[in-house]
Amino acid sequence: MKIYPAGHAPSRPGAPDWFTGRVRLDPLFNPEAPDRVQGALVTFDPGARTAWHTHPLGQTLIVTAGLGLCQSDGGPVRAIRPGDVVTFAPGERHWHGAAPDRGMSHIAIHEVQDGRSVDWMEPVSDTDYAAAPEG
Repeated sequence: MKIYPAGHAPSRPGAPDWFTGRVRLDPLFNPEAPDRVQGALVTFDPGARTAWHTHPLGQTLIVTAGLGLCQSDGGPVRAIRPGDVVTFAPGERHWHGAAPDRGMSHIAIHEVQDGRSVDWMEPVSDTDYAAAPEG
């Protein structure tokens, strides 16, 4: 058994190459061989969001607070709320973040493969972000 005490790792801001707006990353757990699972609490200020990205082994989000938005490439923008669980398949191009007027936090869980857990792409355009969400 291993216990990671709350606050065991320092918070860090989301890198501007990967995020639009103010985002805080709080690491929860990182893999130690042979484990591959990694988790973080991610907090988005209103209007903040990830860039388009994929995960080699997929990703699961558990929304913990606020109102968020997410979209898979070619699909509609979807609203996400506390208690919602969102899964993205391996290689599925997507983004996620806060609503324009409300912040959002989620726990992000994904696996590390060959030293990487995410492949970052271009920022989400303001036009794509502003599309009316479903749900």
